[in-house]
Amino acid sequence: MQIELGYIHLIGLIGLYAAAAASAVHAIMDTRTSQGAVAWAIGLVAFPILILPLYLFFGRRKFVGYVDRRRSAVEELHRQECLGPMPRPETAHLPEYELGFVQVLEELALMPFTKGNSVRLLIDGTETFNAIFEAIGKAQSFVLVQFYTIRDDGLGQRLADAMTQAAERGVKIYLLYDEIGSNKTSRRYFDALRGAGIAASKFNTGKRRFANWQVNFRNHRKIVVVDGKRAFVGGHNVGDEYLGLDRHFGHWRDTHVEVVGPVVAACQISFYEDWYWATGRQLEVDWSFESAGEDDMTALVLPTGPADRFETCSLTFCQLVNAATERVWLVSPYFVPDAAIGTALQLAALRGVDVRIIIPDKIDHLVVWLAAFSYLKEAGKAGIKFYRYTGGFLHQKVILVDDALAAVGTANLDNRSFRLNFEITVLFADQDFAADIAAMLEEDLKHCRRYHDSELEARGWWFRFATRAARLVAPIL
Repeated sequence: MQIELGYIHLIGLIGLYAAAAASAVHAIMDTRTSQGAVAWAIGLVAFPILILPLYLFFGRRKFVGYVDRRRSAVEELHRQECLGPMPRPETAHLPEYELGFVQVLEELALMPFTKGNSVRLLIDGTETFNAIFEAIGKAQSFVLVQFYTIRDDGLGQRLADAMTQAAERGVKIYLLYDEIGSNKTSRRYFDALRGAGIAASKFNTGKRRFANWQVNFRNHRKIVVVDGKRAFVGGHNVGDEYLGLDRHFGHWRDTHVEVVGPVVAACQISFYEDWYWATGRQLEVDWSFESAGEDDMTALVLPTGPADRFETCSLTFCQLVNAATERVWLVSPYFVPDAAIGTALQLAALRGVDVRIIIPDKIDHLVVWLAAFSYLKEAGKAGIKFYRYTGGFLHQKVILVDDALAAVGTANLDNRSFRLNFEITVLFADQDFAADIAAMLEEDLKHCRRYHDSELEARGWWFRFATRAARLVAPIL
């Protein structure tokens, strides 16, 4: 018996090392950076029992299969002649330096800049969800709802009630949620919605072989589209904490936008592609769009994710920072930038651009919070100013470039948003909206404290070591 057990253990050990070796080869061939490839390969060979499960969970960086579904979805739209030509801005309407800038971003987004849009800035949860529920209450044809997290709490029930009441009026409701982000929500919640006639689906990354091992490729988008006429995009998920009702976090500082005009169709396309991937079914929706009337804002929707041809999210942020001549103000709950973004920010500061980065003072995810400290000192040497928001928990994702460009979306300044999550950002080339964003951020800065390098030194050696150790796992944060 002991000899048989010995053989079994030997075979298991051989199998473990064979799997680790195969994974190391895969990491060398597939990992984006040489540093990451070396780290994974050495870890897999040296510590297979520990590192192999981590690689199975975090190792893949491309979302296989989504590209084909996305292409099929777009081709289906064109076959049905759902999408007509969108009104595009004249180049003369944009600052001179943006000619090449526009071409690059349209190539990354696979969507055009459009004019004839309007936007309403929605600050914090109460204003955001009041606007969303009011729009759903007036819906006549269809509503598309997509969130990373939907909780079965007070706000979650309000959303369920709003969708159910709309469905009772004959409005078609399509709900898409992420299975990891909403993993604490009971099945009963979603079953009740389906029982009310609402088409509800999880994003369903796990339908491919081995995908159930993965916690990457989360759908982090937050989109609501009502009748194809107005759309809502921003940082809020559905949960009471987003209304500031969490005792630990207190006030929850977040930002959404409500948009009207041709840009709504682009938001709808993003939802359609995700829905088609998740369900294989088409949407019964209206694809006509209207101009916003007197407003004539220029806007671009950038859906980004691990199925893109390029690392679209990271390249977009690099392009925005590199285009700045006067200021770049960035707001993100997580600051774990890659080398390209870090370099772009330092170069901007060195050429005299006012670079300000606002991050939370409260801890949400400890390792991410620690990792951010390791970047602050080297960035500060270039003249980048860091501010920690002390008025609650800061969760908004906003960027302001000069006095003409502003973006609101779902992407954080970290590797997960840049390469592993599906995100969406709405960029506006409009001085009035940029001024609104500037005023909002100036108010936020009143509730911030300036961070200085001396704070890190004062915390002691063990804290500094912890920040460097946290940075080692930054690529999977």
